Amino acid sequence: MPLMSALDLLIHLLNFAAPAFFVALVLALLFRLALHRRSAAVSLWVQVAVTFAAGLLVLVAGLAWFGRDGRMATYAALVVVCGSAQWWLLRGWRG
Repeated sequence: MPLMSALDLLIHLLNFAAPAFFVALVLALLFRLALHRRSAAVSLWVQVAVTFAAGLLVLVAGLAWFGRDGRMATYAALVVVCGSAQWWLLRGWRG
């Protein structure tokens, strides 16, 4: 069995992390549009970074639990956890 090249490994890791990044980015942008004043209290990049980190942890946990990535239960948990992270980031600021 041939070993994976460094470029192949990088592509696999980027594809693994892509759902967490895009969910984090879309949620941060939607929260910014919906909650103008409250969302401005936390910078966009902080929102994306925290939500991305939480989403990445969910994807790793799903991989560990199910033994493979791409399970729908993992993606459902990803959405719930990322939404909760956004709520947690913005809960302290009243507009």
